[in-house]
Amino acid sequence: MRNEMECTESRDRMSAFADGELDALAARQLTRHLAHCPDCAQACAQLLALRAAVRQHGTRHAAPASLHQQIRQALLGEGSAAKEVPRRRKWAQLPWAWINLGVAGASTAAFAVTLALYLSVPSDAERLDQEIVASHFRSLMPEHLADVASSDQHTVKPWFSGRLDFSPPVVDLAQAGFPLIGGRLDYIKQRPVAALAYRRHQHVLNLYVWPDQAQRDASPRLTVRQGYHLIRWSRSGMQYRLISDLNVPELMDFERRLTAQIDQDGLP
Repeated sequence: MRNEMECTESRDRMSAFADGELDALAARQLTRHLAHCPDCAQACAQLLALRAAVRQHGTRHAAPASLHQQIRQALLGEGSAAKEVPRRRKWAQLPWAWINLGVAGASTAAFAVTLALYLSVPSDAERLDQEIVASHFRSLMPEHLADVASSDQHTVKPWFSGRLDFSPPVVDLAQAGFPLIGGRLDYIKQRPVAALAYRRHQHVLNLYVWPDQAQRDASPRLTVRQGYHLIRWSRSGMQYRLISDLNVPELMDFERRLTAQIDQDGLP
């Protein structure tokens, strides 16, 4: 009975989780439940996949320029020509200060609606973060973490040859406490990317790598998405995204060691 209650509560939270509206504690609780409940995990994965598909293929339509005027006219109560004269008499009896206030209020309301619609559209960076979170979540499902499961970088790196149009840096950080789990192909930003999985105790770290020569070098930047810590940076024409529920100091330590090893080995 307890499991059924947990499933019901978890499914009630899935939409908020997909929208990034859960706090960190609730997101971790949901993630722990999903790790032990295949039915809920599948339902959540389907929801995230659906949202990703809608974001990628959906068509957005801007409100027409006439919408503001239509809303304003509706709020001012302009109706048919038959009622025009009585309404003019009624309006003539009203203080113009109140009329101006009503017009200003209608304009403000229309502007607020337009602004809200604009702000509700996620930026390119936010959409990319959402794709990373969805991919990370899918990878945590059984048998989804690695296409090539190996802790040997000399096994994982050649596996990508012929599967990608670039050579991703594969670094061995086992001595630092971040053993390599393996690698897989993923699809981010409408292109195939390399996904490298590492482990820190019971935590999984997913590192996404793809080339972007147009992107300038950028220092690591930390964000929190749906209870996960996400670090993004760019270096030497490559984009990097690192995501995990690992604590921030250890996650930043991984990024520093990774970058230092890439520089030492002369990798791209």
